[in-house]
Amino acid sequence: MNLFLINILLAVGFMIALESFTLATLFTGMVVGYMALWLTRPLYGDDRYFQRFATIVRLVIFFIKALVISNLRVLRAVLAPSQISRPGIIRLPLDARTDMEIMLVANLISLTPGTLSIDVSEDRRNLYVHVMFLEDVDDARRELKEGLERRVLEVLR
Repeated sequence: MNLFLINILLAVGFMIALESFTLATLFTGMVVGYMALWLTRPLYGDDRYFQRFATIVRLVIFFIKALVISNLRVLRAVLAPSQISRPGIIRLPLDARTDMEIMLVANLISLTPGTLSIDVSEDRRNLYVHVMFLEDVDDARRELKEGLERRVLEVLR
């Protein structure tokens, strides 16, 4: 059985045992269930579930950091309109190949203030992104590829 499904069942059991059916209790049950599965991991052999969890945490931390930084840049541009933003559209070559990978990369880019995914090429090898503060095309491309796309692919592959 999939360890993620077992973790969900443990979380639901945790909620039933506490007679508390809230999102916070579900989250706590997921954490407690993960710790229980982690303690008993020799029983499951080498499972990617525990490695994937760490990559998901790294992606979430990276995204929150990028979100805060980009929010501050947009806020500074709003409060100091004399600062000239240099908007532009860049072509981002994609290593992502599946629909899920492309969708997640594009949506996380669009969720970050100052960037917006515009289109995916017909051959699905390029993503076109509008960048509000485009200082250097290569730097913007490298930041998106080595930062966001790489972490998304680590989680999904």
